[in-house]
Amino acid sequence: MEQLNKSLLRQRERSEFLEIGNLNKNRQEKVLQFGEGNFLRAFVDYFIDVLNGENLFDGDVVIVQPIGKTTTHADNMNAQEGCYTVVLRGLENNIPVVRQRVVTSVSRVLNLYRDFDAYMDTMNNPHLRFIVSNTTEAGIVYLETDKPSENATEPPVSFPAKITALLYERYKIFNGAADKGFIFIPCELIDYNGDTLKEIVLRHANEWQLPQAFINWIHACNHFTNTLVDRIVTGYPKDEVVLFGKSLGYRDDLLVTGEIFHFFAIEAGEEATREINETLPFQKAGLNVVLTKDATPYKLRKVRILNGAHTMSVLAAHLSGKETVGEMMEDSLFTAFLRKGIYEEIIPALDGVEESDLKSFADSVFDRFANPYIKHYLLSIALNSVSKFKARVLPSILDYYKKNGTYPQALTLSFAALLAFYKGADANDSEDVMEFFEAEWQKNNPTQLVNAVLANTNFWDEDLTMLPGFANEVTKYLQGILSNGVKQEIQSLCFQ
Repeated sequence: MEQLNKSLLRQRERSEFLEIGNLNKNRQEKVLQFGEGNFLRAFVDYFIDVLNGENLFDGDVVIVQPIGKTTTHADNMNAQEGCYTVVLRGLENNIPVVRQRVVTSVSRVLNLYRDFDAYMDTMNNPHLRFIVSNTTEAGIVYLETDKPSENATEPPVSFPAKITALLYERYKIFNGAADKGFIFIPCELIDYNGDTLKEIVLRHANEWQLPQAFINWIHACNHFTNTLVDRIVTGYPKDEVVLFGKSLGYRDDLLVTGEIFHFFAIEAGEEATREINETLPFQKAGLNVVLTKDATPYKLRKVRILNGAHTMSVLAAHLSGKETVGEMMEDSLFTAFLRKGIYEEIIPALDGVEESDLKSFADSVFDRFANPYIKHYLLSIALNSVSKFKARVLPSILDYYKKNGTYPQALTLSFAALLAFYKGADANDSEDVMEFFEAEWQKNNPTQLVNAVLANTNFWDEDLTMLPGFANEVTKYLQGILSNGVKQEIQSLCFQ
């Protein structure tokens, strides 16, 4: 079977089952991307391919493999001339949907160590304007010893140091031209990713004693956006490769699968927002991308509804014998539990976001959880559940109480399920958390356990026993779970 490449694509006829990106040979490289992994290829690169297909961008992405001296990834992508297939699968209005697209927006992939000169030469390209990255949460970090060497033949170690050196090269090549800076669109999963990257870049520039005029140029001519990304990308479908090869009619070593749903919030200033809207008109192409001055409401929406719904439900589902989110969603008892928690407790407690927007997002969450193409194990989501509960569910409990003077019952039950889960052998958390629960459960006193957990300020940053009556509510549900099982408690809450 032939391997996917542009020559093969030019011989194929487009069909309703397979979209093929624009095969224009003469596009300029306008985006430099750090990271060749599955997520960016099924997210930003996919979006840019859609823009090219609608004749709204006409630009290519040159990808940099930012870590590792092996060239496997770069070689695989270059062998396929940057082409790869994205298969998106999920539910829309509870109907299974599959979309397949060959992405052709990647021009080439550079390995920093083998292709260092070519990498540095990208700074000579006057058309290059955007820098995208996904170097993982550990990528945007400061390393004190990270300094460029004279006549460097390879880059500094950390991503921010690489950017500092690259920006200085760009500044020197174009003599500090105001229009030759970059718009940074980092996709790392940390809060204020762009602000953090800029802060570390400026720190390096000062510590390396680079010219003040260069530092001023960073401030004035480069834009560091903050982002929120949302799409589950499941990666290379190794168990389905043969089936995909037969249906597509070619071999694709870079095929990547993901869910249909996507959302991208880009927080930027007025100037950067205007340019992104003009140059990368995502919304005009029908993509769920929002340009905003403040991404906080979108972060809050995702953490409270999507992540919060996961955390409030999966521990109870595991206690009832289920293994995956899909199994949980097939049980009407748990979907009722989720609906009560999300629509009656989480959403009413949220301020600062339109209720219609929250409900629309919540509706999409049910389709995403029930996606038959994604096997999401409950124990994977349950890892480090104490810190997750603190960030995702506890704020909704506290906000609900402030508004109503009562506690949200589904979320409070989920707190009790958290405590019951940590009695079992499947709990997996930090050593101090595990030792705490082991010691408290050995006392065999649920009331004492609840009070000890609520009083643990290392868990919650506050003493939750100070909440009037909350310990009694949690204890009631915990004793019910221990006596009758979690399903009976949910049944009583949702249907009686």
